[in-house]
Amino acid sequence: MHHRVACLDVWSTAVRELVRQSAPAGFELHFADSYDTTEQMALAGPAAFIVAGFAAVDAAMIAHATGLCLIHKWGVGYDRIDLDAARLRGVGLAITTGANAAPVAELAIGLMLGVYRRLPYVNRAMREGRWPNPEMRETCFQIAGKTIGLVGFGHIGRMLARRLRGFDARIIYCDLQRADASTETALAASYTPLQELLACSDIVSLHAPLTAQTRLMINAASIAAMKDGAVLINTARGELVDEDALYQALLSGKLRGAGLDAFAPEPPRSDNPLLQLDQVVLTPHSGGGVFDNVANVARHVFNNLQRFLRGEAIPAADLILPPLQRSPA
Repeated sequence: MHHRVACLDVWSTAVRELVRQSAPAGFELHFADSYDTTEQMALAGPAAFIVAGFAAVDAAMIAHATGLCLIHKWGVGYDRIDLDAARLRGVGLAITTGANAAPVAELAIGLMLGVYRRLPYVNRAMREGRWPNPEMRETCFQIAGKTIGLVGFGHIGRMLARRLRGFDARIIYCDLQRADASTETALAASYTPLQELLACSDIVSLHAPLTAQTRLMINAASIAAMKDGAVLINTARGELVDEDALYQALLSGKLRGAGLDAFAPEPPRSDNPLLQLDQVVLTPHSGGGVFDNVANVARHVFNNLQRFLRGEAIPAADLILPPLQRSPA
């Protein structure tokens, strides 16, 4: 028996082939060519499983996919999936906990370096025939010796802390659940309440999920509480940040710069003023988007789908909603 899997994200031919190679026998993969609603609905309709990263899975899609057993997130943030609709239908939801942590952490460091070393500006200036060397010494900075505040200390936050140790930075973090003492010691990270973290961090890096409590957590008031000249990094969700307040803080010089991999909406509108600022480094929500991690994430997904088919428990760290239907019809 072949189990139909609807992969709702638009992937290149090379990525599709790698996902196919990672899929065990028994899975019939169908890939989206666009995010057009009609195509997405047609793809999901006959599926036993949906795999979605950027793509939204709303109540209409869940109702339409009458044989759907399990939705698997390609990544960890599931705010684009209608939990209430899935729960009502008995459709399960799983995530790939930790699978994207390393590349996202690397991009966060890249954004820090991009802002501190003014890489977009320097790259453009040199391509225009200029040699901006004299001005760089007074406007560029190093990570060494800085205090970096991590807002959220899950797999990505901890992976980032591990990698930042080599930069000789001081690491502080806040999270709803404090890490155990051995983890704090191993990662040289200190728990700090959010307001104190904002006040003393040279770089604030966001790694929190999008919830009612975290939506617009970086706003005019929280930016005012930040250290003058601080840098904001966001590789989580665009909705965590009030972009208008961020723009004003960058324009006034309150903040030195920002590295943004997430926006609200996505893609950002062409008239978004943040796109015009040299002190903002932009990437297209691609933190986990590296080719040599595709097979790792795919194996994570298919391992969980196989567990479901065998009637085994999906690991607790991955399971958001338990599926009520134990096998595809």
